[in-house]
Amino acid sequence: MSEWKPLGLLEMTPLNPAFRDDQHGVYDRLRSQCPVHRDEMAGEFIVSRHADVRATLSDRTLWRGADHAEEAAFLPRSIIAQRRNPEEGPKSILFMDDPDHARVRPPLAQAFYARVAKFRPDVEAIVDATLAKLDGRDGFDVLADYAIPIPIDAIAAILGVDHDRLDDFRTWSEGVIQSLNPLRSPEQSKAMETAGAALEAYILAAMVDRRRTPQDDLVTDMVRLQADGAPLSDSEIMYNLISLLVGGNLTTTDLIGNAIWLFLRHPEERAKLLADPTLIAGAVEETLRYEPPVDITSRIASRDMEIGGCPIRDTQAMAFLLRSANRDPDAFPDPHRFDIARKGAPHVAFGGGAHICIGAPLARLEAQVAILKMLQRFPDMRLADPDALPAWRALPFFHGLERLDVRTA
Repeated sequence: MSEWKPLGLLEMTPLNPAFRDDQHGVYDRLRSQCPVHRDEMAGEFIVSRHADVRATLSDRTLWRGADHAEEAAFLPRSIIAQRRNPEEGPKSILFMDDPDHARVRPPLAQAFYARVAKFRPDVEAIVDATLAKLDGRDGFDVLADYAIPIPIDAIAAILGVDHDRLDDFRTWSEGVIQSLNPLRSPEQSKAMETAGAALEAYILAAMVDRRRTPQDDLVTDMVRLQADGAPLSDSEIMYNLISLLVGGNLTTTDLIGNAIWLFLRHPEERAKLLADPTLIAGAVEETLRYEPPVDITSRIASRDMEIGGCPIRDTQAMAFLLRSANRDPDAFPDPHRFDIARKGAPHVAFGGGAHICIGAPLARLEAQVAILKMLQRFPDMRLADPDALPAWRALPFFHGLERLDVRTA
């Protein structure tokens, strides 16, 4: 019998049938037999157990930026090649380290969280308007007709996008999401670059306009903070507003779509939620644990260290399998059961530490409203083909459905 060899990062995508057809079987085996191992092709150590993932991500001394990584860290360092000027440091807080991260993230978080705190009525209005378009239809695609437009319209409202530019904004949003795809085609790269340039121009023009004519939106908040002394450049404001868009749209779409699919596959949990809508917050957290939208995150060692008994040297890269950690039986009893009333260990779907997802509060809000309202509006909704395999999208390291066809009559 041949010796089992753990899969590398680039093999753990839906493009590989061996992984696609038995994802959690692969994760289960990794955690039990090889919880920390070196992937030479990607140039990273792969970490799969919940305790190791959570503890390491919480270590604020580790680096996020690929500039700190050794040359052998192929996958992290591929991010540098995407910059227009590779000699410049990262502009987005997604990849910044201190002192820049500590300078840029707090004012952005301050303004963004203040917006989210009072945004529930807007989310409810967006969801209600999207649902109204589905009334009278016998069936629809939950992704295209519901889960995709809601997050885009929500962030557009927060940014203050003109209603007559919403169609353009949606097109640009879908284009720039390809920046998250390390295996994109030349055609996808071209569409990404076109959309990115248009979106950058739009945001920079909006900043100029808001300085002249302030409005009730996040762009105005950021230029005001800058005028009041926040040490932010125009390009840092622009890139991080776009990062909120790129980082939040796809993942929130997947969170909503994955949740609806789970409830259609688990009618007992759906009945439980409809009988007690106060369970919705826990239902979203269980979806984030059970079918999280993001597969991995990474860090760079800032010193010689050890994870799970495996030595890691300064500047070596680590990739953390979030979906694996969220199904670890050492952290979650009966981990392969979907239970919206589950209590216990926290999931790691939003990462952790200094780089925990800044968009998490908005994602939770949108998901809670969108999931509950859809299930309440269509109590008899069912899968159009109950026997069909789920159509998972092929985008590496992200976990969401390509489409979700349902019937309501």
